[in-house]
Amino acid sequence: MYAEVIVDVPAQQTDRPFTYEVPREFTGGIECGMRVIVPFGKLKRQGFIIGLTKEAPTFKTRPIEKVLDLSPVLTEELLALADYMCAHTFAFKITCLETMLPAAFKARYEKNILRKTPVAEVVDFFEQAEAIPYDTAEARGMLPQLLEWQKKGWVDVEYEVQQKGKVKTERLVLLKHSAEEYRVLEENVRKNALQQRALLARLADSTAKKAIPAKKLIAEGIKAATLQAGAQKGWISFEEAEVYRDPYQDEATPLGQPLTLNPEQQTAFTKIAASMEKAEEAVYLLEGITGSGKTEVYLQAIAQALAAGKQAILLVPEIALTPQMVERFKHRFGEAVAVLHSGLSQGEKYDEWRKIQRQEAQIVVGARSAIFAPFRDLGLIILDEEHESSYKQEEMPRYHARDLAIWRAKYHHCPVVLGSATPSLESRARAQKNVYHLLRLTQRAQNAHLPAIGIVDQKKEYNAGNSSEFSEILREKISDRLEKGEQTVLLLNRRGYSSFMICRECGYVLTCPNCDISLTLHKDIQRMKCHYCGHEERVPDHCPQCGSKKIRFRGSGTQKIEETLHEIVPEARILRMDVDTTRRKGAHKRILNAFGRGDADILLGTQMIAKGLDYPNVTLVGVLNADTALNLPDFRAAERTFQLLSQVSGRAGRGKKQGEVVIQTFNPEHYAIQWAKAHDYEGFYRQEMRYRHLSDYPPFYYTIALTVSHKDPERAARKIYQLADGLKSVLSPQGKVLGPTPKEVFKVKQRYYYQILIKYKQEPQLLDWLHKVLNESQEELRRGLRLSIDVDPL
Repeated sequence: MYAEVIVDVPAQQTDRPFTYEVPREFTGGIECGMRVIVPFGKLKRQGFIIGLTKEAPTFKTRPIEKVLDLSPVLTEELLALADYMCAHTFAFKITCLETMLPAAFKARYEKNILRKTPVAEVVDFFEQAEAIPYDTAEARGMLPQLLEWQKKGWVDVEYEVQQKGKVKTERLVLLKHSAEEYRVLEENVRKNALQQRALLARLADSTAKKAIPAKKLIAEGIKAATLQAGAQKGWISFEEAEVYRDPYQDEATPLGQPLTLNPEQQTAFTKIAASMEKAEEAVYLLEGITGSGKTEVYLQAIAQALAAGKQAILLVPEIALTPQMVERFKHRFGEAVAVLHSGLSQGEKYDEWRKIQRQEAQIVVGARSAIFAPFRDLGLIILDEEHESSYKQEEMPRYHARDLAIWRAKYHHCPVVLGSATPSLESRARAQKNVYHLLRLTQRAQNAHLPAIGIVDQKKEYNAGNSSEFSEILREKISDRLEKGEQTVLLLNRRGYSSFMICRECGYVLTCPNCDISLTLHKDIQRMKCHYCGHEERVPDHCPQCGSKKIRFRGSGTQKIEETLHEIVPEARILRMDVDTTRRKGAHKRILNAFGRGDADILLGTQMIAKGLDYPNVTLVGVLNADTALNLPDFRAAERTFQLLSQVSGRAGRGKKQGEVVIQTFNPEHYAIQWAKAHDYEGFYRQEMRYRHLSDYPPFYYTIALTVSHKDPERAARKIYQLADGLKSVLSPQGKVLGPTPKEVFKVKQRYYYQILIKYKQEPQLLDWLHKVLNESQEELRRGLRLSIDVDPL
């Protein structure tokens, strides 16, 4: 038998299956989708079997060295999905396959020096060992000597493939006697052997269980030595059993009952349920205002899928959303829920994935990569907050979770639900053309009212002498909520303390040495940091260019706002939530739980607090600067601003108390802000669609971004202009090319970036030409050039 293997060497010339002989001992159990270790040149590499045949090739083959799995880690469906991803994202097949699995499945390669002779000099050099790590030999300066010995055949280099994924085990104490027998044994143990008597008494009370975790007995005060003595006396025995690393094991969640749906929710649920019953691959756009009860529709639709013996995937856009969403799903479905997101440890992700693969979970709640959950009988896929840009992966393979959800739904003949209060224009336009089915929820659940939104013109505040980040009206309203014992959410989409440092003598701005971007002050750790490459340096006390002491820090980040809040409302208890405060595992959950318990009066944060959070005591939302996204060089800037303002406004007044929103802006008349104030998505949609039509942008045109980068800006520029010339012969007169231009941040991590944006409707030759460009650019790519093709860039 022969296997077609995709090998872990991500390069254009190796982006194809290689044929290996299957050793006789594996022929009965080997399947497509399993991982193997194969020889590849002088190396050993991990690979994925994508095909099996009994037909012998006409060339000489080498055998598979090791099979890593007892059952396939990738289903036939996921192997087919990888082909779709390769064709549509211009990614390598191995990259697509590895993207589908948790990081624990990615191989780690180790290089060792192997001793091949009993010569005493070499044995002593190796300190009796059979092999030493290559890195150790290099660090000790041993390589010159080893090179000489390699020529004599005394040593050789060996490559080993190490697996990262490890099964966690727990030692169990197995009971070997009845309760009565343990009591007799206790009577016969001498009175002063207190530990042994305590163990026997505990065992006598536990015979119904047959096995107890050893760590539980030790936590109760029984020593490990006593357990060992008990095993020697034949009272107990030990067994190592596999256990899952469960991130939610300490949270006992009682199961809850479905809520009564209002007429609009019932209509949406009935239509989705009908598609499930008919095994219909329909796409539903659930457009529901904030607080309209979209999640309850999701819960009841998933319950319907489970009742039919099917499985379901719910995707959420932000890790911040996950704790609350998981809590609601665990409350409704208990152990049937598995969780996949980047906040879990590598071991927890590995275990959650295996629970899904073994069909021990029927529901997955997770971020973008949860779309690859290895379910075999999907009945429903849901994307909550479908407009969110985090559903698009930024690096290879640049897939959008929505596209993969629709592909998987077609494979399983099941519906997809795209939920949002502010759908992307592309999705709403597809619903308008009846490609998607539009379902609308226009009323808040439990008769709650939408919050009143007030707009503060910061130009007037500034002219009145208030240069603070807080307008007078926002200060008054924060103080009012403190007096009433109600909570406030404040949004500023900029982390750090100050945006940049400037010298007032010469105008010098401290920038990153690796990127074309200013460094941001982080006052809590007294460092200047680059938010692009991670470079950091100490805070200067004088200008590095002219030596002047007249340096100032301009702009406000969340750290500075927190400091200002402590000055204007010193009695307030404040929680800050941004990338800096949520680096540690479980930090999102701790902050949100503390706010939910009422341990804080104000939650201050970046956009991660804008979506999905549901706290009935929040009656005030303040947007400190609505203009941060509005002035970005992006045709979606107005759409992003409208979505963010609508989403954060929806955090107010979700209980019985009336909510209120204050938006501070220097552009109060901008249509995105005015439509957000009116809570009118449809009005915004109509106006923004007119502008998109006039400027030939999505959803009226498709787009592809070509980006070229190199450490030498001239090499990058030469390549991008070569591509621009090539496009002229490929595109029809209807196709449009913007650029070439340097990217908005020209230099990142010592590389210079140029880009082209292609806008098109129907270009039959374009995709083939792009594949050809990738193939023909291989020599340049080996010499340090990078070429990225991003379909439908965000």
